Amino acid sequence: MSRRYLVTGGAGFIGSAVVRHLIAQTPHRVLVVDKLTYAGNLDNLAPVDGDPRFSFLQADIGDAEAMRRAFAAFRPDVVMNLAAESHVDRSIDGPAAFIETNIGGTFVLLQESLRHWRALPEAERAGFRFHHVSTDEVFGSLGAQGLFTESSPYQPTSPYSASKAASDHLVRAWHHTYGLPVLLSNCSNNYGPYHFPEKLIPLMILNALEGAPLPVYGDGANVRDWLHVEDHARALALIAERGRPGESYNVGGRAERSNLEVVTAICALMDELAPDPAIGPRTDLIRFVADRPGHDRRYAIDASHIERELGWRPQESFESGLRQTVAWYLAHRDWWQRIRSGVYRGERLGAG
Repeated sequence: MSRRYLVTGGAGFIGSAVVRHLIAQTPHRVLVVDKLTYAGNLDNLAPVDGDPRFSFLQADIGDAEAMRRAFAAFRPDVVMNLAAESHVDRSIDGPAAFIETNIGGTFVLLQESLRHWRALPEAERAGFRFHHVSTDEVFGSLGAQGLFTESSPYQPTSPYSASKAASDHLVRAWHHTYGLPVLLSNCSNNYGPYHFPEKLIPLMILNALEGAPLPVYGDGANVRDWLHVEDHARALALIAERGRPGESYNVGGRAERSNLEVVTAICALMDELAPDPAIGPRTDLIRFVADRPGHDRRYAIDASHIERELGWRPQESFESGLRQTVAWYLAHRDWWQRIRSGVYRGERLGAG
C-alpha cells in the first residue's frame, strides 16, 4: 500500500539516504522539505529526482505558514523529522541556529502535525505517525563499560546534544499530552556516501587523498559506535512502518572504534585504493591536535530492542562499510569537489 511520507531534512546526509531507500524499495510517495543550508544538497537526491513519486519543497521547518501549506497540499500519512543542525563543532561556534532549528523547528512541526492529525478521518488518524530522528549524544558520555539503552538518562553536554535532547522531550510531551502518535529513534554515528566532508570519516578520506594533515582530537581514544547510513535508513523506514506509537528505538551498528582506529583504517584503505608515492604512507599524515571542548569520551548503543521487536540488523560490518565508503568518495569527486570549492574547505571548526 502506498503512503505519503513528508521527510524534513531530506536533502541532508541521513535524510537523503532515507528518501533514496523509500523511492527505490517501497511504493510510497515522498515530499522532501529542506531549507538547503550548507549541509542540504540537492545532488544527494539526484538518484531519485526524476521519479514521479518524489517531490521537493524548499522551506524552513520553523516557518509555520509554510509547513501548514505543505501539510494541506501533501496530506502526509507519515512525518519523518530529520531536519536538524547536527555538527557538534558548529554548535560550539554558533549555538543559536541549533536552538532555532532543533527546538523551535521541532515545535512548529509538532503543532502542524497535531493540527493535521486531528482533522483526519478516523481511519487515517489511526495510521498517522510522527517519527522524530535523534542522536545517542543526548545520553552524554559513557565510561569504559556499558551501553546506552532506551531508558538511559539524558545528560547532554554540547549545545548540539542539548538542543536534540530538548526536541526529544517535546516529542514525548506531545504524545503524552495530546495523544499525537509519535515514534522516536536515537542513532549512533553514521557514515557512508554523501556525508558532508566536515565530519570525521569523509574529512580524513579527502585529506588523505590530497596529502593534507589528518587532525585527530586529543589522544584519539574517544570511542564511537559506527552505523552505515544505508543500514540506518532501513531501520528508520521500518520504525515508521511498524514501530509502536510512543516507543523509542536505539539504532546502532555494534561497531565501536576509537577515533584513532578509524583514521588508521582509512589510511590503510587509501594506501590500497589510491596509492600515491609522493604522499607516502597516510599514517605519516596523522597529527594530534587540541581536543574539542567538552569532548565526550565514549558512546555505544544497545540496539537489542529494535533487533528483537522489529527484526532489524545492520547489513554492513564496519570493515565492509568503510571500504565501500572510501571507494564511493574516490568515484564521486564531482560531488565533494563542488562542496570543497565553496561551502566548506576542511578548516577546523569548534575550537572553542
